[in-house]
Amino acid sequence: MIARPPLSVPLSALAGLVLLTILVVAGWPPLDRADHAVSETFRAYGDRAPALVAALRILTDVAATVPFLLAGLTAAIALAARGRRPAAVCCATVTVVVPALWGLGHWLLRHPRPLDGFVTVHSNGFPSGHTSNAVAAALTVVLLLWPRLTRTGRTVVALGAVGFALFVSLTRVALLAHWPADVLGGWLLALTVVPLAARLGTRVVRDSAATASATRSD
Repeated sequence: MIARPPLSVPLSALAGLVLLTILVVAGWPPLDRADHAVSETFRAYGDRAPALVAALRILTDVAATVPFLLAGLTAAIALAARGRRPAAVCCATVTVVVPALWGLGHWLLRHPRPLDGFVTVHSNGFPSGHTSNAVAAALTVVLLLWPRLTRTGRTVVALGAVGFALFVSLTRVALLAHWPADVLGGWLLALTVVPLAARLGTRVVRDSAATASATRSD
């Protein structure tokens, strides 16, 4: 059993992602000015706090692609072994689709990262891969656990998930690895994919069960 947000959630996120992508590609001046203003604020702070920057360089990699893939595939296999097929399909879909989509964005969309950041990454930056991974992982955990938790448990898990996703998002901007628009794009990408993956998992298992039942009836 897995929680499924209303269809309006992924559709709204997708609409926001499409709009943001258009603004980023077009170089919309208000968005560009806001990105630069926020990044320069973090640059000034980072120059005064090198120890914090060094710590963030390490901590931010909790949402790097390799840990995300390993955790996602391990969870999918474990869930399948326990007979939780909808959850397993959801995990596997999120693990494969999220990195594929933000990787496609980096390949197709020219959006250079901030110059002279506190980390060096030689690729385009929209949307943020670390942010996409973190938000996708956090939301997937919430959806998997939600039906099994009490009200207090749901509050704790939701707050922990949001805190984790916000922390990773902040590190990407603070390290000048991404513009704020890249991070927002990562949130919208994850909020599009994960709820749809939850629906897909339920649908695939339901259809498989219906097909098996029809076969037995024949």
